[in-house]
Amino acid sequence: MSLSSRLKRSGFDLYLLLLLGAVVLASLLPVQGVAAEVLSRVVYFAVALLFFLYGAKLNTSAIVAGLSNWRLQALVFASTFIAFPLVGFALSSALSPWLRPEIVIGLLYLAVLPSTVQSSIAFTSIARGNVPAAVCAASISNLLGVFITPIFAALLLHTSGEGGFDLGSMVDIGVQILLPFIVGQLARPLVGKFIQRHAKLTQVVDRGSILLIVYSAFSAGMVAGIWQQVDLTTLAIMIAADIVLLAIIMVGTSFVGRVTGLAREDRLVLLFCGSKKSLASGLPMANILFAGQTVSLIVLPLMIFHQIQLFVCAVIAQREGHRASEAIALDAAAKPA
Repeated sequence: MSLSSRLKRSGFDLYLLLLLGAVVLASLLPVQGVAAEVLSRVVYFAVALLFFLYGAKLNTSAIVAGLSNWRLQALVFASTFIAFPLVGFALSSALSPWLRPEIVIGLLYLAVLPSTVQSSIAFTSIARGNVPAAVCAASISNLLGVFITPIFAALLLHTSGEGGFDLGSMVDIGVQILLPFIVGQLARPLVGKFIQRHAKLTQVVDRGSILLIVYSAFSAGMVAGIWQQVDLTTLAIMIAADIVLLAIIMVGTSFVGRVTGLAREDRLVLLFCGSKKSLASGLPMANILFAGQTVSLIVLPLMIFHQIQLFVCAVIAQREGHRASEAIALDAAAKPA
């Protein structure tokens, strides 16, 4: 049995431990000076490669099929880019007297990010939901996020008195994320089969790029004295805020899915795609949108939320998957021989 399997059986996830390890390493051995500039360029191209692989991997027909389920896609969009920002704005406003401005910005920023791609699809699959619709919803969310996240962030932060961003930030994000994705789609006839055969390649680049970003961001934070600015009370408030945010959205998406009469498989897509926020998109965007600011403080709420959402969604996906398997077994047993 592999180390990853043993850790999962013990209730741990190897990737989450690696994320914590990147933070610890940055705390003990922060990169700075010329080395930090080199790492920044490595991170840039790693993220571009990641979204190229996303584009090359994604079957265009899956997007077309998923788009036909317009009601589900509209609900996922509403959860990601309407409900989340509203709840996030309310929470950040309520907690602003007790939190540093950078962390308040971080809560707002978290709320306007697109959904995850890999984990949303994976959890939908584990729970036996509508995987093609999940592929479509997560992919569209990330593509729209390239444009919507900077605009929404500027509007929300302007409302909260923290200023906004210029058009150049959106262009930079498009060049780093959207352009490689489009090139990947165009190159799909040439490299698509190779990437499908080597699925771990995308996973290694995905997780590796995030680990590099985390290490880079927290190294900069250590140089700026981040941990001297976050006490246990602030950390507790951030964790509580993330839990409340996730709980409100997950309860809301579950309720809306039932009220609107979605099939079970589609309700799972709404639950997992509509309640997740992307670390893979969020960290590189933050490096662009908040250049010159304490990025490590701003992304702290996102880092914490990412780990909470993975744990909670993993538990729910496993439970829903077992229920579906039991229902299938009962149906098979009830059928006459």
